[in-house]
Parts: sequence; C-alpha cells; structure tokens
Amino acid sequence: MKNIKLFLTDVDGCMTDGGMYYTESGDEFKRFCVYDGMGIVLLRKAGIPCGILTSENTAIGMKRGQKLGLEYIYTGVGRVVDGVKMTKLDAANEICKELGITLEDVCFVGDDVNDLDLLQHAGIAACPANAVAVVKAVPNIIHLTKNGGDGAIRELCEMILEAKSE
Repeated sequence: MKNIKLFLTDVDGCMTDGGMYYTESGDEFKRFCVYDGMGIVLLRKAGIPCGILTSENTAIGMKRGQKLGLEYIYTGVGRVVDGVKMTKLDAANEICKELGITLEDVCFVGDDVNDLDLLQHAGIAACPANAVAVVKAVPNIIHLTKNGGDGAIRELCEMILEAKSE
C-alpha cells in the first residue's frame, strides 16, 4: 500500500449502501457516508489522486465526486457510447497513462461483477464486507470489515495513509 499512486472506487455498493431510492415523482437519491468522503479528502491531501468509476449514468455520482474535489470522475462506464464500450479497466488504464503510472500503482475498491476486470488487475484490490461472493473470491483482495456506504472506503483510506506514514 505504501506505493499506491492512484485511488479509485466504484460508487454504488462501495460509497453507498447499494440501494436505489426513488421518490413517488421518480427522483432518485443515494446515501453517502461522510466518513468515506473525509477518507478520500485525506488521501488527496496526502498527494494521492482519487477518482470514481461507476456504471450508473446519473448526476448523483458526478455531484458527489465534484464535492470531494476528485481528479477523475467516470460515469456510465461499461455502457456502450457511440458504438464503443469502455470498461472500468479501460478507464483506469486511461488515467494511468495520463499520470505515467501502471495498474500496479492503483488501489481499486469494487463490490460486484462489473468491477471484476479492474479488481483482477489493480495493484491493490479491496471490497466492502457486503460485496458479492465472486468479488470476495478475487485472489489477494482485501476484505474490508465495513459495508459499502458505512465506512468501508474510510477503512481502506486509513490503511493506505498508515502504510505511507511508515
């Protein structure tokens, strides 16, 4: 963890509890954990760029990423746009190229099957306690003790910051 140069996370199920909440009028909302947000802010203050990669194509993820000042916000990842499908692994590779780093320098948090491609290639892979079984089975993945949306991201951020301070 000492060598992490980029922190990326999925949104739904990692930064949120994975629930999709709708009002009667159809407005969608999500619950984010402020502890997770502060963990990301602390990583950024330590000089580690951070980003979100989500398959959801809503303004909610974008707004949360902007509020946290994230350097990288990718929404709609995994969807076909103009005949091209960008996976989370593609997005991470694009960011790595921009930063001049490799996937070995990346820490990624994911919780479901659409995160597998990047989880299997990131230098550090982690999942919240409530991740699906196939994600928990990824070799060398860190099993966080907290659920998504309930401090899992903060837990990992603190692990990274502790490793960097040693």
